[in-house]
Amino acid sequence: MNINDAISQRHSTRAFINKKVSLEKINRILDIARHAPSGANTQPWQVAVVSGSSKKKLQQQIEQAFNDGVESHISYQYYPVIWTPIYKSRRRMCGLQLYSSLNIAKDDDKKRKAQWAANYRAFDAPVMLLFFIDPEMETGSFLDYGMFLQSVMLAAMEEGLATCPQAALAEYPDIVKQSLNYNADAKLICGMALGYEDLDANVNKYRTSREDVGNFTQYFD
Repeated sequence: MNINDAISQRHSTRAFINKKVSLEKINRILDIARHAPSGANTQPWQVAVVSGSSKKKLQQQIEQAFNDGVESHISYQYYPVIWTPIYKSRRRMCGLQLYSSLNIAKDDDKKRKAQWAANYRAFDAPVMLLFFIDPEMETGSFLDYGMFLQSVMLAAMEEGLATCPQAALAEYPDIVKQSLNYNADAKLICGMALGYEDLDANVNKYRTSREDVGNFTQYFD
């Protein structure tokens, strides 16, 4: 697969088959992704690979907190506090496509809550990747992290694997760090589902739109 195809065909996968991912594949993915650029070569990424019994325990703890109504508290502000119309419209359309693919009605709160809870299981993918950063790192390192995350997702495609980057997996950082006995001072940026795509699942078949180049580009000659 060439780079253009990999970038244009990558999509967020929310249904996986029950097939184990070998540690060798995961390590090859991370070995490629580590070449992502970073300011002054700081390489701020820290990755936790969670699978098997550790994943089962962690996702049960997070999902239980969610079902019990425990308030989430991601370590940084991900979305805007006030949405401008264009971004609000794109967000709304994204949600409509997702729930339509699952045949979940707008007023079906029970099914919507159950689908949201699936986030905390990494959509039942065999592997949950969690991405941390040291607390002293600033906004520039978040830019670096974005390039690293994209590299992980593209390298996964080369291995025949699918992914879904998930801010939701960073909503209960204290539970995550406690369950994994991870450094309490580290910031949890996001997570990622990793596994083999269920090609028959409707939720994996829709594609969100992208703006034409002319809509977000200005040329100065």
